[in-house]
Amino acid sequence: MKATIAVDGPAAAGKGTLSKALARYFGFAHLDTGLLYRAVGAGVLAGGEALDIARTLAPEALENPDLRTQAVAEAASQAAVDPAVREALVAFQRGFARREGGAVLDGRDIGTVICPDAEVKLFVTASAETRAERRYLELVAAGQAADRAAILDEVRARDERDASRATAPLRAASDAVTIDTSDLTAEEAQAQAIAIVTRALA
Repeated sequence: MKATIAVDGPAAAGKGTLSKALARYFGFAHLDTGLLYRAVGAGVLAGGEALDIARTLAPEALENPDLRTQAVAEAASQAAVDPAVREALVAFQRGFARREGGAVLDGRDIGTVICPDAEVKLFVTASAETRAERRYLELVAAGQAADRAAILDEVRARDERDASRATAPLRAASDAVTIDTSDLTAEEAQAQAIAIVTRALA
């Protein structure tokens, strides 16, 4: 079976956790497409050129434990604004999406640009305040220094940058089902998503 589940949404809305849960439940492969951009961002911070890195990105680059740092997240968001960088990573994502056995891809433009023909499209969101608090707790749990107010400012700035970029701006596909996780536990959000996907694939 070749079925694609596209999961989009802003940073820290819970789409990664939800996507992994969907992949486990349905036995599909999972790709966090944000890691592609984070790998590019990490390469830029190391002194490389974003486009060169995007064109030669190897799968093992996605296993770098440093990809989850805030500095890499910022560099990734800035690299993602470049249309040439995005285009270089499109083929990788589309190939993954149509693999045998099904695939779940999460990102910001999966349902609108990468896989507009995906069998299921979800848009996972939450308030900026909720997402900033989640990011703060995540950083603290990882032993990293964190400032709530600064993180909220970064979340809002990133939302603005992602929504206003000329190429593939962050938005819900017209046929996507929105899940607002602001007041949901991870388990509740996953239950909603599983029910939506089950109906769509039936």
